[in-house]
Amino acid sequence: MKRRAFLAAAALPLAGTRAAEFPAVTPRPLAFPRDHGAHPEFRTEWWYLTGWLDAVPQPIGIQVTFFRTRTGIDAANPSRFAAQQLIIAHAAIADPARGSLLKDERIARAGFGVAGASETDTDVRLDRWRFARRGDGIYECVVPARGFTLQFAAALTQPLLLQGENGFSRKGPQSAQASYYYSQPHLRLRATLQQDGATRNLTGTAWLDHEWSSTLLDPDAAGWDWVGVNLDDGAALTAFRIRRRGTGATLYAYASLREAGADVPRLYAADEVDFESRERWTSPRTRTAWPVVQRIRIGSRTFETRPLFADQELDSRASTGAVYWEGASELLQAGRQVGRGYLEMTGYVEPIRL
Repeated sequence: MKRRAFLAAAALPLAGTRAAEFPAVTPRPLAFPRDHGAHPEFRTEWWYLTGWLDAVPQPIGIQVTFFRTRTGIDAANPSRFAAQQLIIAHAAIADPARGSLLKDERIARAGFGVAGASETDTDVRLDRWRFARRGDGIYECVVPARGFTLQFAAALTQPLLLQGENGFSRKGPQSAQASYYYSQPHLRLRATLQQDGATRNLTGTAWLDHEWSSTLLDPDAAGWDWVGVNLDDGAALTAFRIRRRGTGATLYAYASLREAGADVPRLYAADEVDFESRERWTSPRTRTAWPVVQRIRIGSRTFETRPLFADQELDSRASTGAVYWEGASELLQAGRQVGRGYLEMTGYVEPIRL
């Protein structure tokens, strides 16, 4: 409750100051390594890594997300204590032996040597949590969380994947509802996971999204369903739909599929993408019925997701203010596994606010 009150207060300008103005997202070429770094003038930004670790007897899913949020306090405010930027971090381990997520979260205002995000390259930190990109392109992360410690290196095996129109990604019917968005699929993971007094050195595959925006969703949007999947043949699949408030009908949809060895993905228009609930799981905590098995049509191809286990609900109302379902999921085609990735769903408990 205190954290939610802090977030609400941070979004308001102080008396006698102007409210912050946020730039619009408009088509432009992304420039690297600069655009691997933070964009503090925009309202919201995240670095989101999901992966599968090849543990025995069953694989383990991992999710680490660092958020940067610009509040409503104008940058001209002279106070060192004005919370102009917030850094939020989530981490979760999806271990089938446990049957529910082992998770932790952090939040702090940027500055004072506690939290911040570099503007020159990926380097986000919050207390002792850190996610950074080395000069050779390898991402390194350390998360000393409550109940577990996760440390990993994620190496590139494929070129960077620009989403949408060269990194300009529409999220609704209006052009202003957009983000800058790129992915790094098929990252090769080497991880150390400490949990329950045991240390395991594991390998696996990951997917990274980096996205930033000022106006992401239409006012009629409730939330989204999203998948990022590393296909077994080396292809990379991204698909999402934005759902309408009240009815749950699709307000906007998108998919991209980059075949193995290709330089650019094939993009699919909104009317070529369809999500259909096939099986629901009801949370014993929020009483929300999550469609954890979904049939996804992309052009002439039809896939189905299957969760590593059902209870992968993440309640982050103490930091971001939302409840997610973020689940390690297989991707099936004609009943056969063709890939592994994550299914993320928001806005089922209540419409998401960004």
